[in-house]
Amino acid sequence: MIDVRSVSLSAGSARLLTDVSFRVEPGELVAIVGPNGAGKSSLLSVLAGDAVPSSGSVTLAGRPVRSLRPAGLARLRAVLPQRVTVAFPFTVAEVVAMGLYGSRLAPRHHEEILTEAMAATDVAHLAARAYPTLSGGEQARVSLARVLAQRAPVLLLDEPTAALDIRHQEQVMGVARDRAVAGDTVTVVLHDLNLAAAYADRVIVMSSGAVAAHGSPAEIFAPGVLSEVYGCAIDVHHGASGLLVSPRRPR
Repeated sequence: MIDVRSVSLSAGSARLLTDVSFRVEPGELVAIVGPNGAGKSSLLSVLAGDAVPSSGSVTLAGRPVRSLRPAGLARLRAVLPQRVTVAFPFTVAEVVAMGLYGSRLAPRHHEEILTEAMAATDVAHLAARAYPTLSGGEQARVSLARVLAQRAPVLLLDEPTAALDIRHQEQVMGVARDRAVAGDTVTVVLHDLNLAAAYADRVIVMSSGAVAAHGSPAEIFAPGVLSEVYGCAIDVHHGASGLLVSPRRPR
């Protein structure tokens, strides 16, 4: 569903991405991880069609992203950026309903879609609240509900758990996992390596705008790889509950 081939991206004299290639298939959840400035959000912008690569290509469902008009892109992929700004006092229900804009879904299904999206992100009780009055975590969940309401087969999520408490982090990643199990193509930028280890089928580790490692969590989350990329000593523990990644603290 997502095919990235030799993508590079520059902004002025700065090289943001260099020769990035990978695929994400329907039914997969792929996590993109790496330190600050590694190129994770830039890569997601290219996948979404919001940034045009200097070289290389990106296709969604076999169609070049650059050939798709905005309405076509909206039906094919849904994007959750790091920051969502809503300047006017729209209610939560109105913000979530924005996900239906340009949709070809029958209007008779709209109420059901919105109800499911708000329930999945635990914001139904906030439906009548004005979006600007919400906490940062609540706004993040409302924005995710809008993305889910799009019902697009490709989900691109940029740090969807960053502002959330631990319960809602697990809930959001569970939603992403469920969408992949249902056959969608899900790509998530994460800083939390333990969430990536717990929920991702594959992990792409970015460093200085390039792919430093790519594979399953069991293959990628090795102390040597992570310590080199993040520039600090990192331990990886294998237990009954899965992988646990943590910085090595002095004794």
